[in-house]
Amino acid sequence: MTDLMLKYFRNKQQSVEKEKIYDSQCPYCSMQCKMQLIEQTVVSRKVHKTVGKDNPTSEGRLCIKGLNAHQHALHRDRIKQPLMKVDGQFTPITWNEALQVIGDKFSSIQKQHGYNALSVYGSASITNEEAYLLGKFARVGLQTKYIDYNGRLCMGAAATGANQTFGMDRGFTNTLKEVPNTRCIILAGTNIAECQPTIMPYFEKAKENGAYIIAIDPRETATTKIADLHLKNKPGTDVALANGILKVIIENGLIDDEFLAERTEGFEQAKAYVTSINLSEIAEITGVSAEQIYQTAMVFGKEESGMIFTARGIEQQTDGTAAVRSFLNILLATGKIGKPNSGYGAVTGQGNGQGAREHGQKADQLPGYRSIENAEHRSYIADVWGIKEKDLPRKGVSAYEMFERIEAGDIHAMFVMCSNPIISNPNSNFVRKALEKLDFLVVADMFISETAKLANIILPATSYLEDEGTMTNVEGRVMLREASYPIVGEARHDWQIICDIAKALGKHKYFTYQNAEEIFEELRMASRGGIADYYGITYDRLCKEKGVLWPCPDPDAGGTVRLFEDSFAHKDGKARMVAFSHQAEVAKPVATEQFPLLLTTGRVMSHYLTGEQTRKSPSLSARNVEAFMEIHPDTAKNYGLIEGVLTKVESKYGWIVVRSKWSKTIRKDTVFVPFHWTETQNVNRLVANELDPYCKMPGFKVSAVTVSPVS
Repeated sequence: MTDLMLKYFRNKQQSVEKEKIYDSQCPYCSMQCKMQLIEQTVVSRKVHKTVGKDNPTSEGRLCIKGLNAHQHALHRDRIKQPLMKVDGQFTPITWNEALQVIGDKFSSIQKQHGYNALSVYGSASITNEEAYLLGKFARVGLQTKYIDYNGRLCMGAAATGANQTFGMDRGFTNTLKEVPNTRCIILAGTNIAECQPTIMPYFEKAKENGAYIIAIDPRETATTKIADLHLKNKPGTDVALANGILKVIIENGLIDDEFLAERTEGFEQAKAYVTSINLSEIAEITGVSAEQIYQTAMVFGKEESGMIFTARGIEQQTDGTAAVRSFLNILLATGKIGKPNSGYGAVTGQGNGQGAREHGQKADQLPGYRSIENAEHRSYIADVWGIKEKDLPRKGVSAYEMFERIEAGDIHAMFVMCSNPIISNPNSNFVRKALEKLDFLVVADMFISETAKLANIILPATSYLEDEGTMTNVEGRVMLREASYPIVGEARHDWQIICDIAKALGKHKYFTYQNAEEIFEELRMASRGGIADYYGITYDRLCKEKGVLWPCPDPDAGGTVRLFEDSFAHKDGKARMVAFSHQAEVAKPVATEQFPLLLTTGRVMSHYLTGEQTRKSPSLSARNVEAFMEIHPDTAKNYGLIEGVLTKVESKYGWIVVRSKWSKTIRKDTVFVPFHWTETQNVNRLVANELDPYCKMPGFKVSAVTVSPVS
């Protein structure tokens, strides 16, 4: 090395005045990858870099979002103090002023209109402690029945389908460690390569080991490219496709008779229905050839082990619950569950999509996956919370239905935490109008989102780097997210904001926590004996073991690695099989002369949910600056479109303008638009307000549209 080079490196080393390392977890997808933020001060300027940290699930890997997550957390647009709208403009105020106004307004609204005039809209991106506390706050602090959360728009069908079939819902029945050793994998409506990139090595290893992979998706994606067989079905036909596969399995004697007899109910009825359908008709409905359906059934049925993974592609439908249960029928019929290398995986979307749906944010739910309508469950939780059972509100309504209640005049105020419902809900023009109708809206967030712009008061919340707590990842593994980065401005943790508002309402005695661990200790007791039992998990264990799989009822025993080895969670220990007709129970959008194309939606790798965070990251936003519409070239020509032109996409509910992007791998009757953008690029403007009858999931994945060039 030359003297000049030595001098350069010596000067560079001296210029680095100090280095700090902050442990945390990625705030984005359900893999919850462990990471460290390295902060160096170089000549009075702070430089940041994120690196992966070893953990049982993602083994130190990070994707492009995780590597750049700190950019939004450190963004100059972070809200640093409470804001109140005065004459149409946001004005900084003190926390005391904000809390005084919130307390007065909430109290006066309830005095005039009753307890249920207030509502709470939660999130699947907050910690377990905060999700638990938000449910308690709604029922004890506000005494309202109206609480639900954005996970209703993401995991509702998978959760309901698993609960109805198995008696419980933990996204994965096995750990990811078993994936490389399974013999056949069905990926139904999941684009893990772009949505959960750090999970991909497990599936790539399975392929190396000889696994046969079948992907079901109307589009060709980075995920379908690893498949041995790609079933490019017509959007919304997943129930029919699953029924066709099950029909072939049964008629070719590939069922596990002993397993069905001992561990399931309803097989004969399911068999009677699927054997009565015509495979040629199923092929015509789905757009998948009878030969491909037959091949799928024979391979999955004959292999000694198999796994089925579902995600938003089949779940975000008005018959999403039916689709999930139809695919679970295939697992049960072949006996491929509760055994090594065989099972089910609902690929959770949001960072805490699993944990946030377990402890009380859902309209019908109490902590530990208890039911708010069950007398025994109500009594237990009331005792933990120190209130009378009769004072616990009853069941409310789902996320989207709360906006319908606003329109009807039942709800007059809303508290929104870490969510952007204007962008994430279907029929978003209606949602905006409903929020504008509220007497009072409070939003806790890091940025002034589209929803926050309508708020009367915005409260500054902390980021993943600053807010410690537990998250439950895609495997059902509870993990402790360490967070010690200095808090930006006057921002407060979500749990602190909840406690502060409770105090302003005179309910302080129920919310006296000093840190996240105190909340978790109460959550442990509240979940004890429930389906999602966290009682055996402590912060100390999480630090030592790098995560614990629930259910874990015993502090001295390990978590549950594989579910349903001996029995299912229904009282009789048996799983439930039900065959659903491919004639949907609720109306589904169909192509018409006015709206002849089918629109489906999804993600791109560089963005997350409504994009409020990732679009604040220069490294991520540069990859996808704007939304686009993927369309087959032949279809584009039929509508007078050339590649790259601005295109109007219109449904009966609204319109957007996005740039066309040609793809020969998408179905000719289908177009695709990602959902991470706002205003005239917000694809949810086009989505209908029909909901799944079981889980209230909107039908994001199927909308009837037309397209035209923008002059």
